[in-house]
Amino acid sequence: MNQGDSAKFHTTHWSLIAALPGRDEVAESGRAREALEHLCVAYWRPLYAFARYSGYPAQDAQDVTQAFLARVIETGGLGGADPDRGRFRSYLLGAMKHFMSRARDKAKAQKRGGGQRFFELDVSELESRITAGAGVSTPADAERAFDRDWARETTAAALRQLGAEWAARGRGDQFEALRPALTDATPPGSELAATLGMTENAVAVAIHRLRQRYSALVREGVARTVADEADVEDEMRYLIAVLRQR
Repeated sequence: MNQGDSAKFHTTHWSLIAALPGRDEVAESGRAREALEHLCVAYWRPLYAFARYSGYPAQDAQDVTQAFLARVIETGGLGGADPDRGRFRSYLLGAMKHFMSRARDKAKAQKRGGGQRFFELDVSELESRITAGAGVSTPADAERAFDRDWARETTAAALRQLGAEWAARGRGDQFEALRPALTDATPPGSELAATLGMTENAVAVAIHRLRQRYSALVREGVARTVADEADVEDEMRYLIAVLRQR
């Protein structure tokens, strides 16, 4: 790993949260706001899913998620956040549990959040999944929901970045045509090659490169959630295992 790779690795979610200043300073700091928004995008879905599977109605789950994020700003981070405590996702979940235990109803959640909304939570897709699998929910279900949405958001973020890279090279349409091959092991057919005006061999090469880059982007996303590079492989295996669960 060269120096550039090392510097990239150490820009983790641990370092982002530690760098967040207090509430008033965040409003004046573009870099801090960017760091906060990055964390919000990366984790609000898993946090919301955890709240819902913990028994919160949809609106209350939105309130407590927003309130928890408000606490991150107001305290300039997560208080005793310490990379030595392990994976960032595990620490964040523990912090959310503690927060929810002290804000068990909507009024308390709103009070803690001050009614402040940092961004609109589009929960429609999440709610469709949650209501489709409605039933008795246990604490273990809630934790699995958090991990499942963490894995989904990590891979979705990698896919969005990959699409943006291809679009920047003027190959957005080609990316959309090839994207199903990221999860489909079926060899590309002559019909796809004809549609793209490529040979089947050229399509196979493009798909191979697409999968390699996608894998690298997922790995980079996972690396940002740990403090020690030695943990990346374990997290990658865990992410894959979570995504394979039904």
